[in-house]
Amino acid sequence: MADDDIPFDRNFDAPANEPERVARNVRRVLAPNAGPFTFTGTCTYIVGDGEVAVIDPGPEDPVHLKAVLDAVRGETVAHILVTHSHMDHSPGAAAMKAATGAKVFAQGPHRASRPVRAGEERVMEAGADWDFAPDTRMADGETLAGQGYALEAVFTPGHAANHHAFALKGTDILFSGDHVMGWSTSIVAPPDGSMTDYVASLHKLKERPETHYFPGHGPAIADALTYVDRLIAHRVARESAILRRLDSGAADIPALVRAIYLGLDPRLEKAAALTTFAHLEDLVARGKIATDGPPSLGGSFRLP
Repeated sequence: MADDDIPFDRNFDAPANEPERVARNVRRVLAPNAGPFTFTGTCTYIVGDGEVAVIDPGPEDPVHLKAVLDAVRGETVAHILVTHSHMDHSPGAAAMKAATGAKVFAQGPHRASRPVRAGEERVMEAGADWDFAPDTRMADGETLAGQGYALEAVFTPGHAANHHAFALKGTDILFSGDHVMGWSTSIVAPPDGSMTDYVASLHKLKERPETHYFPGHGPAIADALTYVDRLIAHRVARESAILRRLDSGAADIPALVRAIYLGLDPRLEKAAALTTFAHLEDLVARGKIATDGPPSLGGSFRLP
């Protein structure tokens, strides 16, 4: 299955820094940080009315901060929640806390999914918000309640080691962060990300009741569980493509990317290499393929 086989929805014309009510108890304010990895920008969500929670304050951007604060003028910000500590989601939390006095809740500070190996330091630093430190660490299944809302933390590592989704209790809504997005597949970049964790988290969401996802970038996802099925099938297909290429001989990551990512946007080559590496790590761990020593970005991979 190629990316084009997934029913992406790229029809998203939300104006930046203008609040929109997207559900009875949910408003969205889009940050103006468009790019090849952020689509049209980061979605900041406001949950509740009167007393509210803010999910993913976004990048460090005074204009976006003002837009969110203007959207809740006259209301009380009781909680600030962060899905994960990437630079497009979490840096705005500190300024939001300073402006409102609300505490910041997340799974924890930035970390790797496994020990960082030599040569991976730059990969780990790219996009990471190392300064992020929540006031309160939320555990999987923990619920944070405010006036008129309750949000359950759903631990979904994979895209990032400290990734949480948040389920709006009493509704069919899940704030899926960057784990599930309707406009694109998620980047899984070791050592921050883990393909093993990512696929397990997709299966975890399949067991949950929420069917309407609000992601960190792009439009809402209706019939979300069917969409998650397509994402799982996509990862199985990528794995199969890797194994078919290795059936003709050993290969390094650039050769695998050329074989399985046809017509790739050059801006996404590094991301494709990292996600391929995540697949390779997972395949080595499961004994499906072999390499010399621990899997590495510069390594050669082969069938056992």
